[in-house]
Amino acid sequence: MQGMASSNAPLGVDDRYRLLIDAVTDYAIYMLNVDGRIASWNAGAKRFKGYEEAEIIGEHFSRFYTAEDRAAGMPQRTLDQAAGGRFEGEGWRVRKDGSRFWCHVVVDPIRSPEGNLIGFAKITRDLTERKLAEESLKQSEQQFRLLVQSVTDYAIYMLDPTGIVTNWNAGAQRIKGYRPEEIIGQHYSLFFSEEDRQNGTPQRGLATALRDGRFESQGWRIRKDGSRFWANVVLDPIRSDTGALVGFAKVTRDITESVEAQRALEKTREALFQAQKMESLGRLTGGIAHDFNNLLMAVVGGLEIVRRRVDDDPRVVPLLDNAIQGAQRGISLSQRMLAYARRQELHLELVDLSALVRGMADLLRQSLGPRIEIDTRFPLSLKPVLADANQIELALLNLAVNARDAMSNGGTVTISAREHRFDDDGLFEPGDYVCLALTDDGSGMDEATLAQAMEPFFTTKGVGKGTGLGLSMVHGLAAQSGGRLLLKSEKGHGTTAELWLPLAVNVPAPIEAESTQPPQPQCLMALKVLAVDDDPLVLMTTAAMLEELGCEVIEASSGEQALTALTQHPVDLVVTDQAMPHMTGAQLADFIRNRYPQLPVILATGYADKLGGQAGGLPRLGKPFDMNALAEKIIAVMSQP
Repeated sequence: MQGMASSNAPLGVDDRYRLLIDAVTDYAIYMLNVDGRIASWNAGAKRFKGYEEAEIIGEHFSRFYTAEDRAAGMPQRTLDQAAGGRFEGEGWRVRKDGSRFWCHVVVDPIRSPEGNLIGFAKITRDLTERKLAEESLKQSEQQFRLLVQSVTDYAIYMLDPTGIVTNWNAGAQRIKGYRPEEIIGQHYSLFFSEEDRQNGTPQRGLATALRDGRFESQGWRIRKDGSRFWANVVLDPIRSDTGALVGFAKVTRDITESVEAQRALEKTREALFQAQKMESLGRLTGGIAHDFNNLLMAVVGGLEIVRRRVDDDPRVVPLLDNAIQGAQRGISLSQRMLAYARRQELHLELVDLSALVRGMADLLRQSLGPRIEIDTRFPLSLKPVLADANQIELALLNLAVNARDAMSNGGTVTISAREHRFDDDGLFEPGDYVCLALTDDGSGMDEATLAQAMEPFFTTKGVGKGTGLGLSMVHGLAAQSGGRLLLKSEKGHGTTAELWLPLAVNVPAPIEAESTQPPQPQCLMALKVLAVDDDPLVLMTTAAMLEELGCEVIEASSGEQALTALTQHPVDLVVTDQAMPHMTGAQLADFIRNRYPQLPVILATGYADKLGGQAGGLPRLGKPFDMNALAEKIIAVMSQP
C-alpha cells in the first residue's frame, strides 16, 4: 500500500492545463506535430468539427479545409507562416458532416527549450453567425446602395457635418446636372441662389436639422447650367451608434412642374370664380335694370303727358322739365347697367376707329380740359370692326373721363390702336382683333383696386362723383361685341385700358338707302292699337301715350289675354313687351304672324335678346321710350306696305 499513490494527491501543473483545455467548449484547442498531424483534441474541437478524439488523432489537419483551399496549398502555407512566428486569419472550414463554418484561426509554433520546432498550437473559433450577419448586412447595404443609385426622380446624397457633398446618385445628376466627380467635395450651398447664400439659408438648414432632428423646406435651387427649379428638400442628421454626428442625408425632389400645374389650376379656379361672380352680377344688374326701366317708363311717360297738357305755368313747367331731366339721367344709368349685363341692344355696323376718334376730338378735348394733352397714335391703315359706333364713343368717353380724374395735376392721355391675331391663348376666341387703347400717366391702381375695377357700382371717387358703372359698361360692351376689356395698372405709374374688338370679317359695306320724305303723323289718327305688358304701370303709361297720339287702345296684361282680345276686336297694330311670363312678346308675335299675317307687331324691350323664329325680324322699340320714339316707330311700321 505504501508504494501506491493516493487518489487525493495534488494535480501537477500540466494536469491542470490539460483539464482546463479539455473543459473549454467555445474554442477548438489542439496540437499539431511538425508535419501538421493532430496530436491532441479538446471538447471544443469535438463540438465545432464533429470528430471524436479517437477518429482524428494522427490525421492531417488539412482535412478541415475546403477542397479549393487544399488545392491552393493553403494548409501548408499556414504552417510555414506559423513556423516563422504566428499565423492568424479567417476562412471557411469543413465539419465532419461536410457542412461549412466560418472560423477565426490562430496558429502558434511550439519550440523545445533548445529552440527547435516540435509542433504547433492551434486555436479555432466558430464565427459563422457573425459572418452570416456581416454578409447579410453587406448584401443589404449593397442592395440599398444600388437602390439609391438607381433612383432618378430624387436627388439622394450625403453631406459631411460641414455640408460637403460626399456621394452622389443618378437622380442628383439628372436633376442638378453635375457628374459625381464634379460635385463630390464641394459645399452643398452651391445649389442655392446668391441671395440665399448671403442670407445664410444653407447653414440654417443644417442647424435646424441638427436641432430638430429633421429639416424640410421648399424653394428655388440652381442647376449646373444656371437654370432654376423649385425643390422640395428633406435634410436628416446621420449619427453613429455612439451618437456622434456622421453627416447629413439629403433628399431633393424637383417639383417645378407640379407647382406650376398647381398655380395654373389656382389661376384657372380664380378666373372661373371671377367669371361666375361677374356673370352673377350681370344677371343681378340686368334684372335690376329691367325693373328700373319699367319704373322709368311710367315716370317718363306720365311726365311727358302732363307736360303736354299743362299750361305754360312758370311755377309748374320748370319742375316738370327738371323731373323729366332726372328721369332721363335714370334712363342713362339703366342703359349702363344693361350694357354691363350684356343685355343692351347694339346697332352693329362697320366702324372705322381712326375716323371715330378723329370725330370725337373736340368732345374729348372739352371733356378732359386744358390741362390734359391728348396724343393719338394710329397706324396708316386700320381695318374696320363690326360694332355699335355710339356705344364705342360712349365707352371711349368713359375711359377718358376716368383718366382725367386720375390726373389731378394734368398730364397726357394717349389713344392708340393696333391689329393683332390670337390663335388660342385662352382669353380670346381665335381670330383677328383691333386693340383700342387709352393710356394715362396718372396715379394708377394697386392690385386690390384693379381686381374690382370692372365690378358694377365699384368706384374710388367721392360720393356723388361717379356711379361706378363706367368701366362696367365698357366691359359689357366689349364682351357683347365679341371682345374683351383689359386693364393694366400699377400704383403711381398710370393705367392702360385696352378695348379689344374683333375685326369685321366678310361683312358687306352698307348700301345707302334712297332718301325719302318722312311720313306724316296724320297716319296715327284713328289707329286701333293692342298694347300688351305684364307691368300695370308700364301698360297704363303706354296706353296713355297712345291715346295722347290719337290712337284707340285695347289693353292686355299677358300674351294669352292678347290672343283672346284679337278674337274679339279688330286691331291695326300690336305693341307688346318682350319679357313677360308664360308667353314672351316674341312668342306672341309668332302666334300673330301665323293667325293674322297682315297684322304688324312692334316689340318693346330693353334687352338685346336673340329672337328666333319669325320674331327675329320684328321692328323693335327700346325701353324705356318716350312719346316721340313711340310715334316715330309707329309711323315707320305703318308706312311699310
